[in-house]
Amino acid sequence: MEILESVKTRVYKFGNKTADGNSKMKNLLGGKGANLAEMSLIGIPVPPGFTITTEVCTEYNLLGQEAVVNMILPEVEKSIANIENIMEAKFGDKENPLLVSVRSGARVSMPGMMDTVLNLGLNDEVVVGLAKRTNNERFAWDSYRRFIQMYGDVVLGMKPESKEDIDPFEEIMEALKHKRNIQLDTEFTIQDLKDLVYDFKEAVKKRTGHDFPTNPWDQLWGAVVAVFNSWNGDRAVYYRNMHGYPSDWGTAVNVQAMVYGNMGNNSGTGVCFSRDAGTGEDVFNGEYLIDAQGEDVVAGTRTPQQITKLGSLRWAELAKVEEKDRAKNYPSLEELMPSIYNELNEYQQKLEDHYKDMQDMEFTIQDGKLWMLQTRNGKRTGAAMVKIAMDMLKQGMINEKEALLRIEPNKLDELLHPVFDPKALKKSHVIAQGLPASPGAATGQIVFFADEANKFKYTILTRIETSPEDLEGMNIARGILTARGGMTSHAAVVARGMGKCCVSGAGALKINYKTRTLTVDGKEYHEGDWISLNGSTGNIIEGKVATIEPELSGEFAELMNLSDKYATMQVRTNADTPKDARIARSFGAQGIGLTRTEHMFFEVDRIKAMREMILADTVKGRKHALESLLPMQRDDFEGIFEAMQGLPVTVRLLDPPLHEFVPHQLAQQKELAEEMHISLEAVKSKIVELEEFNPMLGHRGCRLGNTYPEITEMQARAIIEAALNLKAKGIVAKPEIMVPLIGTVAEFEMQEQIIRNTAQKVFEEYNDSIDFLVGTMIEIPRAALTADLIAKKAEFFSFGTNDLTQMAFGYSRDDAGKFLPIYIEKGILKVDPFEVLDQEGVGQLVKMGTEKGRSSKPNLKVGICGEHGGEPSSVEFCYNTGLNYVSCSPYRVPIARIASAQAAIKKSM
Repeated sequence: MEILESVKTRVYKFGNKTADGNSKMKNLLGGKGANLAEMSLIGIPVPPGFTITTEVCTEYNLLGQEAVVNMILPEVEKSIANIENIMEAKFGDKENPLLVSVRSGARVSMPGMMDTVLNLGLNDEVVVGLAKRTNNERFAWDSYRRFIQMYGDVVLGMKPESKEDIDPFEEIMEALKHKRNIQLDTEFTIQDLKDLVYDFKEAVKKRTGHDFPTNPWDQLWGAVVAVFNSWNGDRAVYYRNMHGYPSDWGTAVNVQAMVYGNMGNNSGTGVCFSRDAGTGEDVFNGEYLIDAQGEDVVAGTRTPQQITKLGSLRWAELAKVEEKDRAKNYPSLEELMPSIYNELNEYQQKLEDHYKDMQDMEFTIQDGKLWMLQTRNGKRTGAAMVKIAMDMLKQGMINEKEALLRIEPNKLDELLHPVFDPKALKKSHVIAQGLPASPGAATGQIVFFADEANKFKYTILTRIETSPEDLEGMNIARGILTARGGMTSHAAVVARGMGKCCVSGAGALKINYKTRTLTVDGKEYHEGDWISLNGSTGNIIEGKVATIEPELSGEFAELMNLSDKYATMQVRTNADTPKDARIARSFGAQGIGLTRTEHMFFEVDRIKAMREMILADTVKGRKHALESLLPMQRDDFEGIFEAMQGLPVTVRLLDPPLHEFVPHQLAQQKELAEEMHISLEAVKSKIVELEEFNPMLGHRGCRLGNTYPEITEMQARAIIEAALNLKAKGIVAKPEIMVPLIGTVAEFEMQEQIIRNTAQKVFEEYNDSIDFLVGTMIEIPRAALTADLIAKKAEFFSFGTNDLTQMAFGYSRDDAGKFLPIYIEKGILKVDPFEVLDQEGVGQLVKMGTEKGRSSKPNLKVGICGEHGGEPSSVEFCYNTGLNYVSCSPYRVPIARIASAQAAIKKSM
């Protein structure tokens, strides 16, 4: 139990322009705690508080509640006393009470994934003291109602009993609204609020069997423990897995003096961004609510108003609200409270300048005084990420290297998805308008519940409002549509973080969960009906809308050009067709690192010839079948070489086992027998003969080419003839012929001899020649171990890390899905090794193979062509290992280009 014995600070105080921590301590204090300390130090008005470190969360998971509470009790008591001194109030006091908030705060922003409790410290006696102290009885009882509701949900587990049900506390409130014939929470009378408090406590007693806790210290420890528990809650675990965050990070707990936005018309709360998180536009924006608390804004239960006049005018245009109506009923904070707005505007600029990044801030106005509750680097879409980085570079806030390091390579994926065809949009039928919460184009079938988001192949999750529990469904769905909530609601913030198309606050939608219907202007849409969302305009469109491929242009193109300035390792693509090759080249691919020839044989006109070759009993019969395949292969190679003219193209010879090409259904077997004029039994017999117990380790790759050399001859001829045909047209082809799956140098030598002999024959026939390379794929551990011997013969290496991972771990890629998710959940593996290169094991084989290969041939060209070639951390490893290039699928080329530049920058720092 060394953890208990070690003497270290576990609780860090902040407030009153002093702090124990700072912004560099995010790993220990979490992002929220570190930034609260920093804001306090630079003179931003922050309610005082303290942060319990992320290390305590880890200790809690190891040692349990009692041990950890006893461990931090003295520090927490001192820290509460410090808040009491600054705020001149006392925790639990009946006459001058101090209330606190309890919030989570991991080292990275995880919006809505963990838990928050506000107004903690209230009970039946304290609420009376708070009412007298503030001379505002309505505010006091409203705060008490909110506290029981949040504490009941977060700490006591008062959740809806089924997905069709609403929150149990909301149900009580809705019943009272119906009885009183009112619409809004702000219309409740003081007696209504007292009745709600009584009814809420009765509901807690009925559901849990216990009275609602009244001792403020018991309430505090209950909330702290709930925050620690929320780190391992379903939604936090899913979010971590989605983003690859380790489970051992833990979360901090932030306890802060309460400031109140629900004290009347001179109070309010809001969320704001120093730049537009959806588009990246350099414009201050955000939303606020008068007489409300922070959760009201993000929960989406009330649609908030805009902070800036510009934002308000833009909103009114989208919502089709007349200017007179807007100014009177939906004024911006800039118009309603100009002095508060000016102060807020000053703070947002100060914070952006300080952090040199777009800030996402929360604030509360209490009785005419502005308090900043938190700041963090804002979640943003891929488009906004690129624009903000390039704008800040042009504005002189950051340099070129910093601009590149600001990019999360995987988020570029959002910019590479198809977009709506402008021609199709002109003909589309817009059924309703919402807020453009997160840009993008999404088409799918309506589903109303997050746990049914995979009910159809493409879905639009359609909700009244979303909550953190909906995270998995939001991730699965193509787009998100909500009837309530603004640009800073949970749905909007999470969608932008995911790069998911989202339209929020579409007030014209009437959603009925029980009947699973969506009604707009009298027309009913049902679950499974197709709709489309335009996240850039907020339009909701009936049916499907055609899409087109995106282009590399504007700031995105500028960013890519900038990456080329710093990247020294090339990025190629894996492409099997001229179309894929052209797409990859448009994204900046510097050649092809893998063309899989077997994909060319599966097309209808070719599979017959392929099967004829397989079923032939003699070399002569196989050669006859291969002769009909030759012109098809040659045409394929000509198309690919032409698309990549002047750039190297690595062609892998036939790799999969032959049984993959034969029919396994009886009807297809009969058809094949008739076409080849042989008996059904002969076909069946050959198929049985080709069956293998472990085909991935069986008769495939170079083993096929060495046992049936005529296959290699045909493929080598097709490649060389294609290159020569293009040369005659003035087009330069640079073929690199790759022998797959070798384990010994002798296997390679036999294949190389066939290739070179064939090439020589073709040169003589054409009376011309071209340059080409013959190399090999290193995908068997033995090949990596004997790479020095292989490099004496091979002209290049390409690591096939998919098969290398399979053989190094002994995992069948086709079967690993049965246990890998459990291994990751239990912490046996941190990530899926087929998605992220295992640097400790498989990576060492790559490193060893590269070093051994270059010990024999110092200028040996080495690349990687597994799926890992487009994964940023794997790309960085490849750069550090000294590879010449990585190769990945066409749509991952920009991601790999940025990752390559970042790797070079990091190494130079």
